[in-house]
Amino acid sequence: MSSPLPRSERIAALHAAARERILVLDGAWGVMIQRSDLSEEDFRGERFTDHVGQMKGNNDILCLTRPDIIAGLHDQYFAAGADISETNTFSATVIAQDDYKLDEQSVWDINLEGAKLARAAADRWTEKEPHKPRFAAGSIGPLNKMLSM
Repeated sequence: MSSPLPRSERIAALHAAARERILVLDGAWGVMIQRSDLSEEDFRGERFTDHVGQMKGNNDILCLTRPDIIAGLHDQYFAAGADISETNTFSATVIAQDDYKLDEQSVWDINLEGAKLARAAADRWTEKEPHKPRFAAGSIGPLNKMLSM
């Protein structure tokens, strides 16, 4: 599904909405994912069936292994009134994903799919309720390691 508006028009709509009112950002992704009561197999999916080590708790990987869960959470946030939903990519860096022994390509794929899922949800809700456009925002959290020289 392609976005109903070109990027420049989405940005203009975001600026216009921000001038009119306070915009509401989605909520705690980790809590919502935990409520889904997912198993190790859910986190592994088909792609990581034979992957070394535990995957459960790697919420970002769900963009690849359970995109239905992630799409559903975007929909829940928009249904609750959020204007903006973040990508499920808080820990999707090579440094953070090293804890799960994921390679650079997997991290790239997580970020790409996370962006696609958020964008698709925002587009669905904007099409459904054109008077209230929805937006997607990238999410990147702090690293889980201290950086030093």
